[in-house]
Amino acid sequence: MQQVNGFRVVITGKGGVGKTTLTSCLARLLGQRGVKVLAADEDPQMNLPYALGMPPRQAAAIVPLSQNPDYIEEKTGARPGKSFGALFRLNPVVDDVVERFGVHVDDNLDLLVMGTVVQAAAGCLCSENVLLDSVLNYLALREEEAILLDTQAGVEHFGRALAKGFSQCLVVSDLSFNALAVARHAAELARELGIARIHLVVNRYRDEVRDKLQRFAEATGTNTDRLFDVIHTLPGESRFEDLEPDVTRILGQESAYVAALEGLADDMLAFERQRQDPSAADLKQEGSEG
Repeated sequence: MQQVNGFRVVITGKGGVGKTTLTSCLARLLGQRGVKVLAADEDPQMNLPYALGMPPRQAAAIVPLSQNPDYIEEKTGARPGKSFGALFRLNPVVDDVVERFGVHVDDNLDLLVMGTVVQAAAGCLCSENVLLDSVLNYLALREEEAILLDTQAGVEHFGRALAKGFSQCLVVSDLSFNALAVARHAAELARELGIARIHLVVNRYRDEVRDKLQRFAEATGTNTDRLFDVIHTLPGESRFEDLEPDVTRILGQESAYVAALEGLADDMLAFERQRQDPSAADLKQEGSEG
């Protein structure tokens, strides 16, 4: 049992870099360690239920909060698509959201599928976004629980300040220039929001990871030491293709990916113990190299 009170982690990065796989495996791993976990899915593709191993029919039947007009109207006073221009509550009380719409996945692991407003611009003041913002603010107040937020691709959710109240940010990237550029932007916004510990998680890394990061830093003038508190590397795992959609089954196998994931989990928990108990020894900055 990990003696850590509740904490909040947002997982972000460019689309296709492995955020959902990482979120699902990390949620399962923390649950196996005795940490109570709530995995929140804000990605419009809503693949997290499948990745966590829920039966496909059950996963497909989940209605995300952003597409639940009854709940949105109940909480905000405005029904999506029916109340254009109407006044609505900007700070709805949503403290019943997990009890009503959370899905129990396994011991120590629950799921909340939030969805997103994919057609809306950043900062859209509509009833759906107001509801999602309120849900995130509420999740940030829940105690004795680790919240893992799997976000949509890019950094739009930071623009709406959905990550306020989160103590850690996992910025997931591969070694492509575009993915690293999105990672840099996400880290900058996470810093502005005051997130205390920002991890760069290089997924599917190759031996030249340090050289590639150095070349990116030089080409863009990026100070990676300032942006990221720690860099983790996760090796490629070919078995994911065979395990899909329940990629978390990799946790029961001998795998370099799992070993690196354990190191990431160790770092996250060590930071939370230090944050909650400032008298603890200083946290090392090296991170986990695959």
